[in-house]
Amino acid sequence: MRIIGIAGWSGSGKTTLLARIIPRLTARGFTVSTLKHAHHSFDIDVPGKDSHTHRLAGATEVMISSGQRWALMHELRGAGEPPLADLLQKLSPVDLVLIEGFKREGHPKLEVYREANGTPLLAAEDPQVVAIAADVALPQARVPVLPLDDLEAIAAVLIERAAPIAQLVRRSE
Repeated sequence: MRIIGIAGWSGSGKTTLLARIIPRLTARGFTVSTLKHAHHSFDIDVPGKDSHTHRLAGATEVMISSGQRWALMHELRGAGEPPLADLLQKLSPVDLVLIEGFKREGHPKLEVYREANGTPLLAAEDPQVVAIAADVALPQARVPVLPLDDLEAIAAVLIERAAPIAQLVRRSE
């Protein structure tokens, strides 16, 4: 498995870019998974359902399975958030894992930048940013800058610059 991040400040369009780029990657024959970081509490379970009841009763993990999909929910129960390397090891093998968020971690990243946000470039401080997808020219950038709507070029960078998952796992040990 190879990994690369999609990083940027809130509102930069990371999720929108992922939704547009995943079909391009799968059309090229790649199997793709995503790992999304949330800075806030979230819940994917529905009150009143059995799985929700199991979780509220104190189960550490609850797995739900059907003929279409399965999901595993793991409650931290006060433990700290697992490191990125640990989370990646829980994924089934695929060709490419796209990591949304985790912008401070040490994996290669494509930065998504929108001038209207008025935020600084992550690439200025993060040597792991390998390219920037932006809605403006950025002559000060130290890495290649791609037009935000050039999906073919962005897909090529994601494929070329993704790193083997083992590199991140080794660094975290």
